[in-house]
Amino acid sequence: MKSQSTACFWIPGPLIVGAGPSGLAVAACLKQKGVPFLILEKETCLASLWKLRTYDRLKLHLPKKFCQLPFFPFPPEFSEYPSKQQFICYLDAYAKHFCINPLYGKYVHCAKYDTSMGLWTVQTDDTKYVSRWLIVATGENEEPLLPEIAGREEFKGKMQHSSEYHNGVDLKGNKVLVVGCGNSGMEVSLDLCNCGAQVSLVVRNKMHILPRQVLGISTFGMSIFLLRWFPVKLVDKILLLCSRMILGETHRFGIQRPEIGPLELKNTTGKTPALDVGAISKIRSGDIQVVGGIRRFTAAGVEFTDGTVSEYDVVILATGYRSNVSTWLEEDGNYFNKENGYPNNPFPINWKGSNGIYSVGFTRRGLLGVSHDALEVAEDIAKQWNMRATTPPAYSLLFKV
Repeated sequence: MKSQSTACFWIPGPLIVGAGPSGLAVAACLKQKGVPFLILEKETCLASLWKLRTYDRLKLHLPKKFCQLPFFPFPPEFSEYPSKQQFICYLDAYAKHFCINPLYGKYVHCAKYDTSMGLWTVQTDDTKYVSRWLIVATGENEEPLLPEIAGREEFKGKMQHSSEYHNGVDLKGNKVLVVGCGNSGMEVSLDLCNCGAQVSLVVRNKMHILPRQVLGISTFGMSIFLLRWFPVKLVDKILLLCSRMILGETHRFGIQRPEIGPLELKNTTGKTPALDVGAISKIRSGDIQVVGGIRRFTAAGVEFTDGTVSEYDVVILATGYRSNVSTWLEEDGNYFNKENGYPNNPFPINWKGSNGIYSVGFTRRGLLGVSHDALEVAEDIAKQWNMRATTPPAYSLLFKV
């Protein structure tokens, strides 16, 4: 049998894995520094999470000034909280403005550092790429996270992850259980309710819910301002006071708050508070029912931890995503954690490892963290690039095996 040939290319600049906001941001920053690069993207489009795996009503949770990528602001006519479609248009315009052209359909199976050559080798289906630098930009939300709940395979209704949910138009009158109460779970529940579904929302653990705005001011922006002057614990008290005044006491409708404040919890565990965009009023009115943890699925529905049983037509798992870096990156484990796929170093020193490996978008700080990482990574690589010796021409073919 004739063996399939594999091309091997030398890339003089860094290799970037992932063409989402993280990959685009660091590519633009490298472009500004005059450093060439190559982006590998497994899907057939850039920003595939936004284009293929998000629900229709999604908007950015933070004001646009906190979400824009380096060197390219949002258009002034965009809303303060850009919609999904506006953000996609922004990313497309970003790539066009900086002439960023990823290689699509390049699924990375393995990336490892060759100590004898001092280079990274990245293997896709039919091609091997070699470079001095590797930038991991696949992000925190690469693969849907599916919880291990007993009896899941027994459920006879429709079950899907929120990455497959677009809107609730076809679910009017259906009894729907939303599992997961972060921003996605709250917004999917609200969307379903507005579409006429009978919605129950699983709230298993204690969580913080904050209003998206306080007196017309972004809660996030207000937090940043207050943290310049006051300690975290005091700012948390101010945020919780505002939350009680606007949203009420959430424990009265089944949502208990953690003992420590939202910002302190975010800093210590990475758990982000949910920002309310209307779901709380539906919960307060009873249009969205809050239920407890799930013990197991049944053929017709769910048995909860308190022993009650309810029937549902549809279950939507708004249980988040996870990094998949540990499935394809081979390194000594000192930089990326093999268990959770995040850099071991905490923010703001998370973006650089050893032997020329970097990461963008693993800060648990959203697009604001992406911009920080991209600027730092590009600056560091540019310093090395400017001192390096001459190399072969860009994308030169080394050999075929």
